[in-house]
Amino acid sequence: MFRKETYEDRRKRLKKEIDGGICIFLGNALVGMNYADNEYGFRQDSSFLYFWGLDYPGLAAVLDTDTGDEIIFGNELTIDDIVWTGKIPTLKDNAGLVGVTDTRSMSALKPYVEKALSQGRKVRFLPPYRGDHKVWIQELLGIRPELQSEKADVDFIKAIVGMRNYKTPEEIAAIEEAVDISTLMHLAAYRMARPGVHEAEIAAAMLQEASYRPGTGLAFPTIATVAGHVLHNHGSRHVLKEGDILLVDAGAENSLHYAADLSSSMPVSDKFDERQELIYNLQLRSFEAAVRELRPGNPFRNAHLAAAEAVAEGMIDLGLMRGNAREIAESGAYALVFPCGTGHMMGLDVHDMENLGEQFVGYADGEKKSTQFGFKSLRLARKLEPGFVFTVEPGIYFIPELIDLWKAEGRFKEFINYDKFENWKGFTGLRNELDYLITDDGVRQLGTLKKPMTLEEVYNAKHS
Repeated sequence: MFRKETYEDRRKRLKKEIDGGICIFLGNALVGMNYADNEYGFRQDSSFLYFWGLDYPGLAAVLDTDTGDEIIFGNELTIDDIVWTGKIPTLKDNAGLVGVTDTRSMSALKPYVEKALSQGRKVRFLPPYRGDHKVWIQELLGIRPELQSEKADVDFIKAIVGMRNYKTPEEIAAIEEAVDISTLMHLAAYRMARPGVHEAEIAAAMLQEASYRPGTGLAFPTIATVAGHVLHNHGSRHVLKEGDILLVDAGAENSLHYAADLSSSMPVSDKFDERQELIYNLQLRSFEAAVRELRPGNPFRNAHLAAAEAVAEGMIDLGLMRGNAREIAESGAYALVFPCGTGHMMGLDVHDMENLGEQFVGYADGEKKSTQFGFKSLRLARKLEPGFVFTVEPGIYFIPELIDLWKAEGRFKEFINYDKFENWKGFTGLRNELDYLITDDGVRQLGTLKKPMTLEEVYNAKHS
């Protein structure tokens, strides 16, 4: 964990941002995979980690913005627990590490909340994303699970987003550690991508690279697939063969759970064929167009439009689209081959704070998220500010089902040459992704290690 003053300062700031009432933080619990003692790997709730720092199950906390009280609720180990877990520090000792002196048993949480409610005080909670949290909120506040997200406290959400969106130097250092580990993961994939290798072998090698260091691991399930036109293909069921493109989307989290997110596309053969090189270089141009828009005060939506326009220009050059590239981008016709967003915030969550609401994190007050296909997947659109950490990840995908649907519906016929697309349905898809920080006067790519991007770098990495 960070030094205790970090957590003390964060809670102090939060109390200033909230106008009265108590804020409840629910820590995560151990969850059984198929019976109680066979558990999924534990991952603490990120907002709990951010303010309270304690990275183990069975905890909750309350911040009283009226009295200033800070309380961590949990249970001390019994001898039955110690037999299985060994002796660990007490709740009180752990709480002291993050500057909290008031600890209480978990059984005291419900009476504490009931007292606050009986006094007419506001009890604030965050949108739940786990079933056990929904049950917990129902027990504490009597709110049915299907109503909880809409009744979550917006002021509480906005206050947390307003803090977590701006990364401090110690957070940036933690993210850069995760980026460097992630780069090593991807370099392992470049070396292994050859005919006869199973996708699962590559995913396993990347997991091994992510787990070499104490407390590190995956920030999200690895994508390692030759079916790159399926945007989130986690299956890893194929054997690589000559002529395939391997798409890898994978990232590590460091021991403090700060995440990184990188994507790579590489030939399984020694090199891409001519058509693959064309699309790879087009994707790289779209990536570079987006990066040129990264600076304080410029909306990230402009980076997305720049990437979309570059993709449209490439499609026109290939005869797949026609007309004005900017109009193709602004109309949404580009989304036939680029249906996703260009990037997202990143921090303690790889899609930072997405559980609190994408609208609050990636859009400023008053900004409305588009409902149009393509633009609706843009998780980040707001003006960029110093301290923002985010990904840049345009892609190009030839999705047969989407091509057929749009053609049947006659969408954007003024821009799209559907007959020419027939010869591209089997191409699959590709993307590349890097992570960036907005500084006071510009932008900085995160990480000290080089992830291959140009064709020359890709080919060299395959033979390193």
